[in-house]
Amino acid sequence: MRTDLQQYTETTSTDDFVLQNSKLLKVRLSGGEIQVKRGSMVAYQGEVSFEHAGSGGIGRMIKKATTGEGTTLMKMSGSGEVFLADTAQEIHLLYLEGETITVNGPSLLAFDSDIDWDITTMSGGVAGMMAGGLFNTSLTGTGYVALLSDGPPVMLDVGAAPTFADAQAAITWSAGVTVSLKTEVSAKALIGRSSGESVQMAFSGEGWLLVQPSEGRPVVAA
Repeated sequence: MRTDLQQYTETTSTDDFVLQNSKLLKVRLSGGEIQVKRGSMVAYQGEVSFEHAGSGGIGRMIKKATTGEGTTLMKMSGSGEVFLADTAQEIHLLYLEGETITVNGPSLLAFDSDIDWDITTMSGGVAGMMAGGLFNTSLTGTGYVALLSDGPPVMLDVGAAPTFADAQAAITWSAGVTVSLKTEVSAKALIGRSSGESVQMAFSGEGWLLVQPSEGRPVVAA
């Protein structure tokens, strides 16, 4: 049989986290566990178990209950290889070395169990509630983090100039970056004739920001 499917052969990399391609992540489990976005598993081989990640403490449980952030995580453990994806979005790998990043919840695909997470709150008052981006997930520690973007992102140097982004387009940013929310609501904006966005995230300090070329994909109920 003639076929061109050989180009899709499984990668032989022995790294714990490796990109099978730009839209598919391969994770190798060797008796440990990772946390992943619920519903992101598309295939696996071996002895792998799945369970709800839980809140990891009373403080985070309260935050999750009141904000809705971080409720889509599940734990995977065992020995085997798992393939993760989410609506064919692009996947990007980061390796943290005792560092902290902040991630917009829908853009978080997976991370090592050695990485600690928490829910963070940004300032902005009414603007933050309007944007729906008041709450994000902070990740700290050493290990892999896999992020999603709806299209090829751009990395901006926040320290180079005043930086602003749509609340749903901002994927992640580094420690040292301060974030607030601003609104420019006007009569024109309220009737749909505004030439710009009515709510933005404002970034300052020293560090980087990753922005996707999309305001996020709509969430479709199962």
